[in-house]
Amino acid sequence: MSIWSQLSSVARRAFEDDAAPGGGVGPALCGPDPNDLEFTAAIVGLSAKLAKADGLVTIDEVAAFSRVFRSAPGDEAAIRRVFNIARQTVIGYENYARRIARRYRDRPCLLEGVLDGLFQIAAADGTITGEEIAYLKSVADLFGFNEDRFRRIKASHLGPDADDPYLVLGLAHDVSFEQVRAAYRRLMLENHPDTAAGVKSAPREYEPVANEKSAAITTAYARIRAERGFLTRAD
Repeated sequence: MSIWSQLSSVARRAFEDDAAPGGGVGPALCGPDPNDLEFTAAIVGLSAKLAKADGLVTIDEVAAFSRVFRSAPGDEAAIRRVFNIARQTVIGYENYARRIARRYRDRPCLLEGVLDGLFQIAAADGTITGEEIAYLKSVADLFGFNEDRFRRIKASHLGPDADDPYLVLGLAHDVSFEQVRAAYRRLMLENHPDTAAGVKSAPREYEPVANEKSAAITTAYARIRAERGFLTRAD
């Protein structure tokens, strides 16, 4: 399978999410243009610099690159040379990401497929480090993905974060802000230290727990408000 076919396969899930009802978007728009050598070089560069992001390039990460973004027969040696050059430092990866984003801005499913592939490479050695997450988040930003989309992509590979604000409020990421506000008010009524004892018939010893829980709920609500642009809007 060529690098083009493999990338289209990786991106298929994202394509299904982005396809508009009634058609009009086809799988061809989730793959790169045929013979786009600049795209190939950018993919190799991003992958190599991701492998270097935590300071150590492992055999597993190199093997994962070959598995996720397969080259056409005969191209392996050339891609390996580019990989070895690019992985010497993480400096300059932004140019690779901008190049891909600029060329394929109208194919978000392709860009998500690239990010999915990078997640697989990062996980190849058994763990994704904080440095690698920061790298992946930076690439997502350069691709034009918002916080919610990156969180969804990350969760599809690692599961939801324990401090995911939507998880804290017990909500899906695609709910309306009115639903977010309603969940926040309900949870605060149930868990606020001033009301928890009455609502739950809890002893006073429960108060520290209620304080911690209400603080987590408030923080989660504030994060969602900020992400959705409600910084100055009153409740």
